[in-house]
Amino acid sequence: MLRPGEPLSWDVAREVARAVAEAGAIGPPPGTGVVRELTDVMVSAAAPVAAETGLGAVTGFTPEVWTRPRCAEHQLDALREVLEALARRLRDALGPGPETGEEATEVLAGLPVGTLVALAPLLLGAQAGAMVGFLAQRTLGRYDLPLPFSGPAGVAIVGSNVEQFARDWSLARTDLAFHLAVGELVRAAQRSVPWLRSHLVRLAVEAVSAYELDEDRIGERLGDLDPSDPETIARLAEHPGELLGAMTSDRQQRLLGEIRRAASVLEGHAWVIRERIGARMLPGSDRIEEALRRHHVEAGEAGRFVEHLLGLRLNAADYERGRAFAAGVVDRAGPEALNALYEDPSRLPTEPEIDAPGLWLARIEL
Repeated sequence: MLRPGEPLSWDVAREVARAVAEAGAIGPPPGTGVVRELTDVMVSAAAPVAAETGLGAVTGFTPEVWTRPRCAEHQLDALREVLEALARRLRDALGPGPETGEEATEVLAGLPVGTLVALAPLLLGAQAGAMVGFLAQRTLGRYDLPLPFSGPAGVAIVGSNVEQFARDWSLARTDLAFHLAVGELVRAAQRSVPWLRSHLVRLAVEAVSAYELDEDRIGERLGDLDPSDPETIARLAEHPGELLGAMTSDRQQRLLGEIRRAASVLEGHAWVIRERIGARMLPGSDRIEEALRRHHVEAGEAGRFVEHLLGLRLNAADYERGRAFAAGVVDRAGPEALNALYEDPSRLPTEPEIDAPGLWLARIEL
């Protein structure tokens, strides 16, 4: 587990992710018949989404129904670039080197620096694994949270979570799956745009790389750490904010603000298309929409880990702001006007334009 030179222990991350994902299970995964039913419903959503949006990419995806461990495995792989950037930044801040070694030794007086540097990959592996494990316990779709995923785009829902969510809210399972598929197809089409996917990942990498060493505060956080006591190590692994909260910077907050702004607009597009298609094709879709709104703003343990490890979490105001922008564009120019967002980075709205979609339309001459 303590391999030299590895900034984050991926073996630990995978084991923890699977264990946490499976720990939340309340029964066996859906059977073959249910998986086939959910897959067929998701396939049927592609045509109406393509007709509503003009996004031809939505017809090119093969929907999948995931188990919770499969979801955790995917999310860990898709976040690898960002998590490794975070791990390297932490290692640079804590580990001895030409610039940080002396101050790290001073901060950690009384604690062998080599021990902490050796434990850091293990701690971050456990934290990353716990984060994606908690996400897998509650996430309904592949893009349930607007995370900076790398790799090819795709469409998937987590079968057991969809079944449980439908029971909790007294919703028809197939109606919920269709509604989810509409939003996931729009999000997958967004992430299939190479510059946009790399833009989000780059911003996230820069944000986690902007943590700054604060000697006094890190000393306070690590004062009780005893490498011989598993409980103190577990506490730090379970509460990433205790260490990373001591390292936040003003530059990081600016970058996170840019990520949140872009993510709120992308989510707004998916939400508005989901609402429009649901209103036409699903009786009672407003109940599904309300349930999903609650789901997104009540992230629980999953949201806590995302916020502490990556610094990113949209709140209700962020979602509503993005939805209002998308709805304003659709009211003025139709749903296909939103596709201009994906032409190049200059088409993303500025801060004032999010609250005044007419200004954005005027700037891009639509």
